[in-house]
Amino acid sequence: MAESTRLVDLVQLRIDEFVSERTVELAAIAPELEQFTDVTLSFLSGGKRFRALFCYWGWQSVTASIDEFDPLAPSTSESVLPGIVLAASALEVFHAAALVHDDIMDNSDTRRGAPSAHRRFETIHRDGGFRGDAAAFGRSAGLLLGDLLLGWSDELFDRGTSQLVDRAAGVAGRAEFATMRTEVTAGQYLDILEESAWATYPEAEALPRAHRVSVYKSAKYSIEAPLAIGAALGGGSPAQIAALRAFGLPLGVAYQLRDDMLGVFGDPAVTGKPAGDDLREGKRTVLIALARTKLPTHLQNVVDDLLGDPDLDARQVEMIRSALLDCGAVDHVERIIEHNVGLARAAIRDAPLAASARAQLLSLADTVTQRVA
Repeated sequence: MAESTRLVDLVQLRIDEFVSERTVELAAIAPELEQFTDVTLSFLSGGKRFRALFCYWGWQSVTASIDEFDPLAPSTSESVLPGIVLAASALEVFHAAALVHDDIMDNSDTRRGAPSAHRRFETIHRDGGFRGDAAAFGRSAGLLLGDLLLGWSDELFDRGTSQLVDRAAGVAGRAEFATMRTEVTAGQYLDILEESAWATYPEAEALPRAHRVSVYKSAKYSIEAPLAIGAALGGGSPAQIAALRAFGLPLGVAYQLRDDMLGVFGDPAVTGKPAGDDLREGKRTVLIALARTKLPTHLQNVVDDLLGDPDLDARQVEMIRSALLDCGAVDHVERIIEHNVGLARAAIRDAPLAASARAQLLSLADTVTQRVA
C-alpha cells in the first residue's frame, strides 16, 4: 500500500507543521508551556492513521475517475489535495484528543507502549518537585491537553475545507464531522456507563447494549464517519456515500471486535498495552456479553467478580482467558468479525466508486481486522 504509506507521511508532516506553529504561540505566553508542547508532540507522533486513510480514500472514491489507478498522481488537483490531507489530519488530532481523555477515564498507564499523557504530566510534577498530588496534576493537565487538541482539530479541519473548491462540499463535510464528535462522545459515556451499571438491567439486554457501545464508541467513529466526511468533502452523490456507509459500519464493528479481542489476548509488545488490560478496566464488550450467555452460573460469577479489578494478576487474567476460550465465545466473535468483513466487502463490490479507492478500501479491510494489529 505505497499510496497509503505516502499519505501517512503527508499527514504526519501537516500535523508537525501545525503543532510547530502552535508551539511558537504557546512559548510566547510562558516558557513553562514547553512541557505541555513536548507531551503534545510526542503524543501526536506515530500511529496507524486509519481515520486519515479512510477519510482520504472516501474522498478519492468519489473524486477520481472510475478507472483511475494512480492516486496521489500529478493529475490530482494541487489546489485540492492539500485541503483533503489537512482535513484527514484533523481527524487524527481529534482522535488524539479522544485517546487522552479515554486514558484518563480508564486510568490507563500506557498508550502505544509509552506512558499515557496524564502519566507523563505526573512525571513532570514529581521530577519538578512540585507540591500537591501528582496524580491530580496529571489528570488536570491531561484534560487540558485533550481540550486543546479538540480545538486544534477544528482549526485544522477548517483550514483544510477552506482550500476545497466546492464550498457546499465543505459545509457537508463539516456537518459530518460534527455528527461524528457527538456520536463518539455519546459512545464514550455509554461505555463507562456499562462498566458501572451492567448489573442493574436485565441479562437479555447485555449483548445489544454491548453492541451499541461498539457501534457508537468505535465503529462509526473509526471508519464510517471518516469515509462519509471524505466523500462529503469530495461532493459525493447520495448513492456513493450510502455505499461507503454500508462498507464502513460493518467493517467498523469488525474492527472494534478485533480490538476487544486484542484487549484480552493481545501481545503487549504489539498492542502497547499491558496483557489483559481491558479485563482490569472492566470493559463489558461483546466478547464478555457472549461469554456470559455460554458460561455456567458459577463461572459467570467468577468472571463478574474478577472483571474490573485493577489488581488482577497474571494467573487471574489467564483464568478469564481460558473461560472465554473454553465456552466458545472467542470462536463466536471470530465468526461475527468474518461475517461483518464479508458484508463490508459486498457493499462496495459494484458501487459507483473509483477503482483505485475500492482496491485500497478492500486492502484496508484486511489490515484493520487482522489478528495481530
